Amino acid sequence: MSAADCRLILSDCLSSFADTVQADSWGESGIFYNPGGIRKRGVYVLTIKQRDGANDRASQLDRDGVYRVNFGLPRALYCQYFGAPPPRPSKGCAVCLPYDFTTLDTLLPHPVYAWMGWVCVLNPSAETYETIKPLIRASYEFAVQKFQKSQRQKEL
Repeated sequence: MSAADCRLILSDCLSSFADTVQADSWGESGIFYNPGGIRKRGVYVLTIKQRDGANDRASQLDRDGVYRVNFGLPRALYCQYFGAPPPRPSKGCAVCLPYDFTTLDTLLPHPVYAWMGWVCVLNPSAETYETIKPLIRASYEFAVQKFQKSQRQKEL
C-alpha cells in the first residue's frame, strides 16, 4: 500500500464500523467511535500518522512516503502479541522495548503508546493489511466498550 492508500484504510474503517467518524489533527487522521456525534470526537479506533511530531519521532515518519497505522487493543490481546505492556515513557521518548520502530510492513508495539496497548504498522502491504483487519475490528469493539462505559458513568 502506498501513502495514497491511507485514504482507502480510513474509508474502509468508516464503511465497516458503525457510528464512526473521521477527524484530522496533529498531523494524523483519526477514526473515532462517536454514535450520534454526542462527543466532540468520540473514542479512538485507529489513526494514520504521516509525519513526526515533537513527542513521536521513533518511527522516522519524515521519510518520503512513510506513514504509520495505529490502533489500540484490549490488554489481553496486546499481551498475546507482545507480552505485558511496557511502562509509560518519559515525554518525548519511545517505550523501552527491543524493536526497531522504523521497520516497514510489520506489526509492532506503538513506539509511544504501547503502554496503553496500542500497536502499529508502518506502510502495511495489502497482505499485511488483510492480516491486521481482525485486530482493527478488535480495536473498534474495544472503543465501543470504552464509550459505553463512559456513558454509563455519566448517567450515575
